[in-house]
Amino acid sequence: MAATDPAATDPAATEPAPATPPTPAPAATPAATPSAVRPVFLYDGDCAFCTTCAHFIERRIPTTAAVRPWQFADLDALGVTQAAAEDAVQWVAPGHPAVAGPVAIARLLVDAGSFWRPLGWVLGCAPVRWVAWPLYRLIARNRHRLPGGTAACSLPQAERDRRRAG
Repeated sequence: MAATDPAATDPAATEPAPATPPTPAPAATPAATPSAVRPVFLYDGDCAFCTTCAHFIERRIPTTAAVRPWQFADLDALGVTQAAAEDAVQWVAPGHPAVAGPVAIARLLVDAGSFWRPLGWVLGCAPVRWVAWPLYRLIARNRHRLPGGTAACSLPQAERDRRRAG
């Protein structure tokens, strides 16, 4: 019996080997990710207490979100009204509706990962959220009295704008 050539009997042996799949590009770092695909956390940039909290977030909480004062954000592009931004902090994730107040803070904490994630999960749970909203409103109403707060924190945005212009 003559030895047979495997290439002659197996059609798969004559086909070229499949190309190796392309190596995925390295994941973009949060700083390099365009804001169009990054979540955005909006806060009141005219409020010293809110700004102090935002600086804490930027220094201590490793979120992928862009932390921005709503006064310098394109609210229309983010799908957030000025009234909503004035009312509470906002979390805007691409492809999702904006969420506000403690829910926004919970999303930011979950996004940060590490030991912040369980805190975000707890804050996002319904029973905790039910308590968090009145507490959030109490803090928001009295933020001008809190450390870093100023009298301007207690004024609505329209009044702040009038005082700046006049």
